[in-house]
Amino acid sequence: MSTEKYSFETNLLHNKHKVDPATGAVSVAIQHASTFHQFNLENYGKYDYARSGNPTREALEDVIAELEGGTRGFAFSSGMAAISTAFLLLSSGDHIVITEDVYGGTYRMVTQVLTRFGIEHTFVDMTDLNQVKEAIKPNTKAFYVETPSNPLLKVTDIAAITALAKEINAITYVDNTFLTPEYQRPLELGADVVLHSATKFLSGHSDVVAGLAVVKDEELGQRLYSLQNSFGAILGVQDAWLVLRGIKTLHVRLEQSQKSAIKLAGFLDAHPLIEKVYYPGLESHPQYELQKDQAGGPGAVLSFEFTNEQALQVFLSNVKIPVFAVSLGAVESILSYPAKMSHAAMPQAEREKRGIKNSLIRLSVGLENPDDLIKDFSQALHQVNQKLLVLQQGE
Repeated sequence: MSTEKYSFETNLLHNKHKVDPATGAVSVAIQHASTFHQFNLENYGKYDYARSGNPTREALEDVIAELEGGTRGFAFSSGMAAISTAFLLLSSGDHIVITEDVYGGTYRMVTQVLTRFGIEHTFVDMTDLNQVKEAIKPNTKAFYVETPSNPLLKVTDIAAITALAKEINAITYVDNTFLTPEYQRPLELGADVVLHSATKFLSGHSDVVAGLAVVKDEELGQRLYSLQNSFGAILGVQDAWLVLRGIKTLHVRLEQSQKSAIKLAGFLDAHPLIEKVYYPGLESHPQYELQKDQAGGPGAVLSFEFTNEQALQVFLSNVKIPVFAVSLGAVESILSYPAKMSHAAMPQAEREKRGIKNSLIRLSVGLENPDDLIKDFSQALHQVNQKLLVLQQGE
């Protein structure tokens, strides 16, 4: 870890791996070796086989651990690989209390895979601590938190959940993908395991799939390392290097995207064709004050709802700047349709129970000029209005 105490944005660049000690290179070397020569029988070197450890992957693991304020980091082949491996800390007969509007891939893992191994779960609205308390069972061993949640941007009180967990000797997982350590430090609020889809804001360029996990407790870290080594869903070195490169610009990217998101959220919130905007940066958001207290900002992701699915379709057919795609957290703005993208694994009845309607769309704001995005959205919304007028006249 770095010996100096710098600001977050400086630590993105000036950390343990800023300079290669052997060559002076200012970029981490990409070490493609799958195996490492051992010079004698008695004392093996630090690296032996790349699944167990690789210098390039280790550099990324060190950097994310430092940024999150943890003792140990782990890099995986995807966000779901990180989440799935972390879930292997649990055993048959254990019970998880989990955020109800969780990412669809996590929902699928919990409901279709963990149940086969005898791990139980209860979905709750984690913004309601009474619901969380009522969901606790004698075999509850973990709480899984997404905050802000995907796609409804609900904000969970991390410190309150971790306090409940500690009372029953359970661990707390926090998916920190939306805010990154730039805006939220779950370990400092008592969490045990922080998870990331590093595909998103950390790498930030839609060119890599990766997952990260960070822990603060050394013993828990050793257990997670053993699982990483056993399960083997490690991140390749080329991808590790791409994430390292992306992290260097995290501050400037996320700061700009958040400023634009705040402006866009205000525009959409005031527009008569938008039924509802979900964004913790709006004062109307029910957890606005909590978000201000536990995080450094509301982030760059928001969701908004149309009157019906047809209006949404017209909007998507006419909007020009954002890409319409799975994923988020990139330099380009991305519009996603949760019902058929991120939450396709969640049955419609379950989505509707959680308030994830077919008329809901999620926006990850990129680095475009926000005024250009507003202009583009305005013309697309105008087309929606024209279509509605035609339909009304037809009646």
